[in-house]
Amino acid sequence: MVDTLILEEQLNLGMATIMARKGATAVSIGAILGIDLPTGPGAIFAGDLTVIGMGPECWLAVKANAAPDFIERLTDALAGLASVSDQSSGYAVWEIAGSRARTLLQRGAFIDFHDEVFKTGSAVTTLIAHIGTIIWQVDDRPGYYVATFRSYASSFRHWLDQTAKAF
Repeated sequence: MVDTLILEEQLNLGMATIMARKGATAVSIGAILGIDLPTGPGAIFAGDLTVIGMGPECWLAVKANAAPDFIERLTDALAGLASVSDQSSGYAVWEIAGSRARTLLQRGAFIDFHDEVFKTGSAVTTLIAHIGTIIWQVDDRPGYYVATFRSYASSFRHWLDQTAKAF
């Protein structure tokens, strides 16, 4: 098997925090979105939309190649059920994939990334190099997406590049 490592910043993502309002549930919000929302940590994939469980009745929606009105349409669809907050410019997101991806992440996050424990659909909020991150596994290559606040993007990229040099 050839060792591989893909490190690529993801662009053109629409990102929004969805917080259920009083009386709304994952079921009622998921029905509007046409998906079963996670009720705990985890990621649900529906085409180019990923919804990550971030806490009780709180999710992060991530849409690849989002239209300019993605947040507005999401807000309108969930009116009365949830508050929607645009996070699109607040996060930088990287794809970390390939046979070395798991090892690279294990060098920074104190998470069990073993493939029997952390698998496609798993998600976690943790620290890497003292930087808050959201990590979710998108496929079995393994492939992960890692989001961090944009203000820490250059520091995270520095850690990523320095750690990847070992490979």
